[in-house]
Amino acid sequence: MENKYFIQLKWLLIGSLITSTAMSFIWPLNTIYMHNTLHQTLTVAGIVLGVNQLATMLGNWLGGILFDQWSIYYTSLVGVMINILALGLLIFLNSWPIYAFLIVLSGFSNGILTTCIYSLATRVQNKKTSSIFNMLYFTSNFGLVFGTLAVGYLLKIGVSYIFTLASLTQVIFLIIVIRYFNIVNYNKGYSKKKVVVKGKFLIWSVLLALLLSWVVYTQWQSNLSAYMLGKGFSIKQYSFLWTLNAVLIITFQPVLTLFNDFLIKHIISRINVGLFLFAVAFFILLLNHNYFILGISMAFLTFGEILLFPGVASLVDIYAPNNESGIYQGLVQMFTAGGKAVGPFIGAAIIDCSNYKVLFLCLVLIIMAAIFIFSFSVYQNKRHALDQ
Repeated sequence: MENKYFIQLKWLLIGSLITSTAMSFIWPLNTIYMHNTLHQTLTVAGIVLGVNQLATMLGNWLGGILFDQWSIYYTSLVGVMINILALGLLIFLNSWPIYAFLIVLSGFSNGILTTCIYSLATRVQNKKTSSIFNMLYFTSNFGLVFGTLAVGYLLKIGVSYIFTLASLTQVIFLIIVIRYFNIVNYNKGYSKKKVVVKGKFLIWSVLLALLLSWVVYTQWQSNLSAYMLGKGFSIKQYSFLWTLNAVLIITFQPVLTLFNDFLIKHIISRINVGLFLFAVAFFILLLNHNYFILGISMAFLTFGEILLFPGVASLVDIYAPNNESGIYQGLVQMFTAGGKAVGPFIGAAIIDCSNYKVLFLCLVLIIMAAIFIFSFSVYQNKRHALDQ
């Protein structure tokens, strides 16, 4: 096998598209299938999804270590082969409790694959990494749109068809990995200066802000559906807001990429504005709950996420050592999965103890805390730089 130090951008983006599409075949199905078909309680379904996110975090962590210290190629290969195994078995073994085990196993493999894909963004030649993160965010969301639309039609035919299609996407990805992911680690022959991490406190603070933002973001994916149904809106109206989310991302994410140089120069402001838009999205829900306001809230949330989430990955890449990109991008994915895991439970606990208005207020305060933590770390980092 020929040693290569860089990956072609198109294969990285195709890999991201395939992975996100495969995941989007599964995640809309989980709760409905476990509750309606396998006759498990919503609590049990929630526990399975929480364990799935923990398995994803474990995959993110292990994938980052193996990416840096073992092999980029074989780490990617292991991740996709485990996913093929899990999804392939689900075609035939989709009863309880084997379904739960295989879904968690798939989550673990997706954690490895996501870390590999985002870490490989630092191995694309003649392209700025921050620009690639924007492109990856676009392709992953485009895959989610395609996958979730397909699930609606395939579920009527049978759940085995969904897992068959998901497995086939991963077989295609396996071929791409074998052919194009044979990238050599920097510390195994390629000479590139290692960047000293001067901003570790800054990295950890932005990761904490990322986790808090995902705690807030997941309320739209979980508790806001019940809120809207309780206000008399239909499931179709709730789903349309996610269609709006997807359309805005697909429309505006490529536009942001055109201004990548400006955004990377003002990366701190980009992240703070993204966080602020999250706060605005939930603040306006305190004022009214008509459908127009809900749409405006979703728009603010969407503009916030396209600024914030790729921005965090870019900031971490700026301060991370070159030969530890896997570990640090793995941390980005770990904190993302962590926020997804605990967010629905935190929101549900607040609602059980009070009401939705209190939840919205708490979410605004959580984001303001994230802004304070991140801004304080930026200030400390500047002070440290001046003292050097």
